[in-house]
Amino acid sequence: MKYDFDKIVERRGTGCYKWDDVPEGVIPMWIADMDFRTAPFIIDALHKRVEHGVFGYTQVQDDYYETVVNWFKNRHGWSNLQKEWILYTSGVVPALSVVIKAFTEPGDQVIVQTPVYNCFFSSIRNNGCEIVRNDLIYKDQTYQMDYEDLERKAANPKAKLLLLCNPHNPTGRVWRKEELQRLGEICIRHNVLVVSDEIHCEFVFPGHHYVPFASINEEMQHHSITCNAPSKAFNTAGLQIANIISDNPDYRQKIDRAININEVCDVNPFGVVALQAAYTDEGAEWLKQLNEYLFDNYNYLKEYFARNLPQFPICKLEGTYLAWVDCTVLEHTSEEIATHLRDHFQVQVNEGMMYGDNRFIRINLACPRSRLEIGLQRIIAGMQALI
Repeated sequence: MKYDFDKIVERRGTGCYKWDDVPEGVIPMWIADMDFRTAPFIIDALHKRVEHGVFGYTQVQDDYYETVVNWFKNRHGWSNLQKEWILYTSGVVPALSVVIKAFTEPGDQVIVQTPVYNCFFSSIRNNGCEIVRNDLIYKDQTYQMDYEDLERKAANPKAKLLLLCNPHNPTGRVWRKEELQRLGEICIRHNVLVVSDEIHCEFVFPGHHYVPFASINEEMQHHSITCNAPSKAFNTAGLQIANIISDNPDYRQKIDRAININEVCDVNPFGVVALQAAYTDEGAEWLKQLNEYLFDNYNYLKEYFARNLPQFPICKLEGTYLAWVDCTVLEHTSEEIATHLRDHFQVQVNEGMMYGDNRFIRINLACPRSRLEIGLQRIIAGMQALI
């Protein structure tokens, strides 16, 4: 079946955070939320559940866990994943927060590889911990890990966790196996637990391959916790379902206790149904076509900037649908740039400062091509006005 990603879906006025939180007339190209209609087979499964007519407290049954296990075994090569390792919760951000609560005390250190997803910072602060930056190295329009700096910071006895973003938001890196293994060896050497946010794992472009951190070898598996969800890939974030995966029963007991302390132990029936409908052969084909469309959008954006604003390099996008744009040439902060584009050119982007780097802006390109074209026209006009 050929899926249609060019269709415009009117989202304003639906209680949509992405659209209803910006002024009328503004094109939102900010929050990581796609403007594509959810896959039809997921909608069909949800319709069937709605027709039942009763939506009480949800018990997550064995077939849910089997679906997750089969998906990651068959699609991503996590060959020894077991259903007993999986704990469900309402979202990846709540998952990260409960893992931090489970394995730290106030005053402990949590390492992040900046620039990185902004909710990493809030989850750490909310648990009374100290944020330690292991800045990524920016060179030739891409990023590499700084292992020497990581070694120094992981050696601090106060360092308890490292939050890994795999694939990485906002830089678009899809970490290679050898990169992840080197990071893991450092963390194991210093008894720093790796907590891997893998929510963007289904967005990978030609020439790259997503590797679940815990699938590298048993040592990495024993020394890590994985958080994932279908919500980004299938545009179902509002249905609120995610998984926390660990092979260590003692870890799972600590996490389960934190889940219940934070009262994020209940999920709704639609999230469960949507995951099981998504993690199928139909879901794999839908993702194949989606990734092709997103990669074309990225190439369109890259070429558009090259023609009109060559002094603004676009980071090489290996995965995700988030373009990371270097605005160093401008003598403005990323917040000033984003405000200027919203207020004067009616397009909303994310300022890089929220991820830890004031030189960049982030552009969400997960929208129909016609909307991307208009949004880019406004961005280019706004940037040219600042120049």
